[in-house]
Amino acid sequence: MARFFGTPDGVQPGQYFADRRELHEAFVHRPLQAGISGTGSDGADSIVVSGGYVDDEDYGSYIIYTGHGGNDPSSKRQVADQTPDARGNAALITSMIRGLPVRVVRGPHKGSLFAPTRGYVYSGLYSVSSWWTQAGRDGFQVVMFRLDAIDQRTHVEPAPLVENDPAFLTTTVSRRIRDTAMAREIKKLYDHSCQICGTQIGTFEGRAYSEGAHVRPLGRPHLGRDDASNLLSLCPNHHSQLDLGGLFISDEMVAFDANTGAAVSELRWRKRHRVDLSNVAYHRSLWRPITRANM
Repeated sequence: MARFFGTPDGVQPGQYFADRRELHEAFVHRPLQAGISGTGSDGADSIVVSGGYVDDEDYGSYIIYTGHGGNDPSSKRQVADQTPDARGNAALITSMIRGLPVRVVRGPHKGSLFAPTRGYVYSGLYSVSSWWTQAGRDGFQVVMFRLDAIDQRTHVEPAPLVENDPAFLTTTVSRRIRDTAMAREIKKLYDHSCQICGTQIGTFEGRAYSEGAHVRPLGRPHLGRDDASNLLSLCPNHHSQLDLGGLFISDEMVAFDANTGAAVSELRWRKRHRVDLSNVAYHRSLWRPITRANM
């Protein structure tokens, strides 16, 4: 069966499954052992949250999820670094970039108030809203993901049923664009031009469009501030690159392409607006281990 993104027919959030074999047969989570189902080319269609990694955090409506690799199954401790290009980690990154929904299954473990005492529970569809790397509790580099629950009233059609009819395509947004009052002030300051490339996107009747980009992400676990020292006015392309790890900012406030290492542009500034160095350093640390030299 081709990889399936969405909730299988006849399955409901909250449904109980006795074991991994039942999950497999219901097409909820096909692997009998792996916690992540997917590949870097396809994306991840499902994950199991079962307390196998000490850095996992389960808040119900959102999950801080540790990628796979470098884990000792017997002790559940990290014994080696993880890498973003490992199969399951690459799959979740692809799901974030493409906005693909991920089925979340919870298994029994003591680290979550939302986990069943036995068996497995299908918890519905989640979106991968961000990913980063960090030093885990055991001292090794781990790849982390934040997954947010998708409103269960939103129906996500199986791809084979809709792929030939664009009118019925259902998608999920992979990035949250928070248009806060402070973000609007920063965009207005720059006349909706991008601080990296200078582009100003014109829309209907001369209106311009830009996006307010938080350098240190808002929300847990990053807890970035919604203030001028953490905000940039960017075009959608450079905002996406910044959010997805394709763009970094040096302490000299030069934007670099993460894939080529080439300098893109010095950031443009107006009046007294500046971004705090601690925020750009934090952003770099999300995709580059802290022990490496800054760009």
